[in-house]
Amino acid sequence: MAITGASEKVALQSLKASDWHLEGAFDVFYSQPQVAVTNFRRLEELYNRYKEPDAEMIMVEGISQLCEDLQVDPQDIVMLVISWHMKASTMCEFSHEEFIGGLQSIGVDSIEKLCEKLPALRAELKDDQKFREIYNFAFTWAKEKGQKSLSLETAIGMWQLLFAERHWPLIDYWCQFLQVTIEFHLFHLINLTNNKMAL
Repeated sequence: MAITGASEKVALQSLKASDWHLEGAFDVFYSQPQVAVTNFRRLEELYNRYKEPDAEMIMVEGISQLCEDLQVDPQDIVMLVISWHMKASTMCEFSHEEFIGGLQSIGVDSIEKLCEKLPALRAELKDDQKFREIYNFAFTWAKEKGQKSLSLETAIGMWQLLFAERHWPLIDYWCQFLQVTIEFHLFHLINLTNNKMAL
């Protein structure tokens, strides 16, 4: 209980589910989402604090204010993890449902509680399964509305953001390779098009 912060009831349930094996109880506890009690009225107040005055969405200004309140840079990877929890469909936008549902899934109903959770949210990137889910989410989330793919600049920015946390030593080489390869193909495509027009 001291390690996980679980209540006695939850600790006993985890131990029973693992046939009273301590290591198994840890696996049970951490593999099942823990539902924290959140105050819906407080969530509504938070949503109203950040939403646009003339729209039912939290947009760039509201997200900037949220980042300021959390004392994090808007480009901090923890904002990507928060957006993943919110199941946000578009970058720099949270609908009412996404915002409320995301905070409930994180188990917070105040900025103070969300600040306390930031280290745990960052730590989720160290879990291979969650990293894979966040990675897949990021490239869908970062697309411009109506676009089927990301621009090279946005994709490179996402790779640099995601792999900075994983300390992948080849990320700079990968991004450089992509830039050179794309520029090379564009150059040849332009030349081929110009040569066909000249004929």
